[in-house]
Amino acid sequence: MFKKIKNKFSTSALALALGVATFTADVSAAEHNWRFSNLYSRGTAFGEVYESLAKNIEQLSDGRISVRVLYSGEGVGTSGLLGAVKSGLITMGAPFQSMHAGELPAGVVEIGLPGGTDDPKELQALFRDKCWDKVLTNAYGSQGMVWLEPYIQPPVYILTKKPINSVADFKGLKIRAPGAYGKFLRNLGAAPVSLAWSEIYTSLATGVIDGSIGSNMIDHRDGNHVEVAKYMYPLPLAGAQVLPIVVNRGAWKKLPDDLKAAVRKATQIHAADQLRLSRQWEAEAVSEMEAKGLKWSPQPDEADRKAWADAGASLWDEYAAKDRYSKQLIDILRKDAQ
Repeated sequence: MFKKIKNKFSTSALALALGVATFTADVSAAEHNWRFSNLYSRGTAFGEVYESLAKNIEQLSDGRISVRVLYSGEGVGTSGLLGAVKSGLITMGAPFQSMHAGELPAGVVEIGLPGGTDDPKELQALFRDKCWDKVLTNAYGSQGMVWLEPYIQPPVYILTKKPINSVADFKGLKIRAPGAYGKFLRNLGAAPVSLAWSEIYTSLATGVIDGSIGSNMIDHRDGNHVEVAKYMYPLPLAGAQVLPIVVNRGAWKKLPDDLKAAVRKATQIHAADQLRLSRQWEAEAVSEMEAKGLKWSPQPDEADRKAWADAGASLWDEYAAKDRYSKQLIDILRKDAQ
């Protein structure tokens, strides 16, 4: 992926985004006033799902917790989101773990390494029955965060400005692909770049990049990326993505047990909504993009499929060596694969 572009946030910018008057009003109305930051712009499909999570927290807490939703660019940059939750500048966050590979390596394993399963039942069993949840609770907890119910989003695909007729065509292409996705594409000869979602359209239009992953097809649709890049490669980088909701530990400790239960329940509802709606939206997104000129690169032959599989083969060993939590997650994967 490209060179990491650092999105710095400032306290003054955040204060402006929040609005002093609104914040003051919130303080008088609720016992706990939370700021919840996500990766999407206002008006996007997934942005509205995060709004629903905030409303459910407020409803299930009987108004004792007020949640203000902040969108992409509103006070906290994409690469600063995890740090903002750690510090308490933001109370709750929905990070894209690939943007924080250096801060929390286990998050890159959590989201799903290339070649992972697309079966929600298998993923849920991995987290709930095979102890990934315990490992990740400790991993995020070691950095001052509480890890809550994760949610599943659809497969990750690559959109490019030119057709990919064989995997050899990836060589030299600048592709927005954070974390393990970037390492995977580097193994195919591409030059991965790390950019925020909100920067993809302009970067494609101006030639800064030659292609981009989306977290899913809906991302490509909502970003109007097909206007500036019309070719979708038919093999997904990952069959599905699993993403967390995290809360600042200091804010969490201030909640009585009944409010902690309310927040956990809201994130469980959110996870179910994400899975249900993303399946529906993915089909709609592909149809809408095809109507706007989306074309599929040719189906890969057996040699290309093998090269694709080989590109991800070394990632397990690489990520297991990152830190003890990553190793624990990979060890569970290996045991499960036996």
